[in-house]
Order: sequence, then structure tokens, then C-alpha cells
Amino acid sequence: MIDHLLTGLVRFLVGGRPEWVGSRPSRRQRIYFANHGSHLDTILIWAALPKPLRATTHPVAAADYWGRGRLKRAVSLGLLNSVLVDRSGTAPKQDLLEPLKAELARGHSLVIFPEGTRGDGLLPGPFKSGLYWLALAHPEAELVPVYLGNLARAFPRGAYLPVPISCHVRFGAPLQLEDGEDKGAFLERARSAVAALA
Repeated sequence: MIDHLLTGLVRFLVGGRPEWVGSRPSRRQRIYFANHGSHLDTILIWAALPKPLRATTHPVAAADYWGRGRLKRAVSLGLLNSVLVDRSGTAPKQDLLEPLKAELARGHSLVIFPEGTRGDGLLPGPFKSGLYWLALAHPEAELVPVYLGNLARAFPRGAYLPVPISCHVRFGAPLQLEDGEDKGAFLERARSAVAALA
């Protein structure tokens, strides 16, 4: 019931009805990767997925934000079924991906934001390497680009409540890591796939 209330509230405030441009909802294992402009991004993608897919789709969230405080933890872990990652820089880079790889090994899907931090531009900034390493380790997972429009305006940095601006969630065509594809070339191709949905 709480998920219906949250979905309804988000859609009432900022819209966010899904647009499936190059793909359709599927139970196939996927890594959804999107631009990142707001703390609402995770909730909007989660709300855009059909309810049967939400139980096996895990947003990846920063432990330093979503792991602090009882309410944030309740939303991120209890409601959104997120995987929290440590961005403090104290853990080796490969260890950061272990919780994500564990979910993929279970056959579950992920939602990630490869920029690593919120941007405020129309188009996504450079992608960090995590998406590449996950695609390399789990070639069976479809990689689905997602563009989130107007989220940085609807819930800018420092805001306590979202502004009622119409936002959208656009899902693109899946892509795969090509045999022998260079990390830099793949990450730029993935970033361009998100930008093309803008």
C-alpha cells in the first residue's frame, strides 16, 4: 500500500509517466543506467517500472546519504529495496561493486547512475567505470539507458520539497558491451545513448 501512495504522490507532484522508446518492460535481467540530477531520480525510475519488476530491481544508492537516518534508510532499504554503496573512498574500488555483483548473480536487476554524483546540466556528464565492469562481469544482463528530464529543476540541490514541474522517464533501446570494446569507448557510447533520449 505504501508503494502505491509513494508512486501516486510522485506522479502527482512531478509526473514521470514512463516512455518506453526503444524497449518494453521485461522480466529479463537488466542494468538500467540513467543521468542523475536529483534525489528524486531513484524514486521516479522505481515508480516508472511495473510493480512485478520492482521486487527484483535494486536501485544503487549512496550509503552516506540514503543510509543516514531512520526515515531515509526505511525508504531506501525497506521500500525501494536499494543496494547501498560506500562512496567514502576508504574501500578498494573493486569492493564497491561486490554488493551489486551479488544482486546480479541472483538474477536480479539494478538501477545505477554512472555519473556517480548529481549533475545540473541537460545532458549527462562523463560516466565512471562501474557500468563497464558490471557489463563485463555479467554479459547476460541487458543494459538499458534511461533519461530523466527536468528532475534537477523539480528538486534542485538544497530543496526540501519538489517543485511541481512536469518530469519524464524515457527508456531507450538496450545495448551490450561488444567483444573487445575499449572501456572508454563503451562508456562514451553508453553516455551518448542516454543523451540521445533527451
